[in-house]
Amino acid sequence: MSAICKQVHRLFGRRERFSFPFDESRISDAGIYVLFEEGETGHETDRIVRVGTHTGKNQLRPRLRQHFIQENKDRSIFRKNIGRALLHRDGDPFLEHWNLDLTTRKAKDKYASTIDWGKQAATEERVSRYIRNHFTFAVVEAVAKVRRMELESRLISTVSLCNDCSPSAAWLGLYSPKKKIRDQRACGPYGFCGTAFR
Repeated sequence: MSAICKQVHRLFGRRERFSFPFDESRISDAGIYVLFEEGETGHETDRIVRVGTHTGKNQLRPRLRQHFIQENKDRSIFRKNIGRALLHRDGDPFLEHWNLDLTTRKAKDKYASTIDWGKQAATEERVSRYIRNHFTFAVVEAVAKVRRMELESRLISTVSLCNDCSPSAAWLGLYSPKKKIRDQRACGPYGFCGTAFR
């Protein structure tokens, strides 16, 4: 698995690397993306810390906007997981509210009186700053949905099971309250283990 993972890292290492702010016109409409985090290395290069794709037609660019630009943790599990790690690292009790899914109007109405919306907005902004300052990404085009899903699954398995892709002692993911994120062998860094974690 290590040899294959090394090839994967070399493949994406040769792709154009994007950082925030990025020019969307240079990004494919459909495909796979991999994220690299500052300070994380593997196979003598930058370590892949997340693999992702999209389910809708031509939704790669909107998906990346949900991670980097739109401040809504309920539309990006990646954003939610970054926030969880930051709050858990700080011992911040707001983590309990951050974990709530406020996607529906019913949920928003239910929790409206209990959530500090100023803290919510400040945490979203903090997550944005962290992502924009610490992550870069590369993409590979894959138009057919079945091909994207298959490729994503194989990449996740390859990176998750590689013994040479260990996190550094300073990796933010080690502060996650989610064991499956702290233990990459269970699910992969930042929880990229399939559709439930997109």
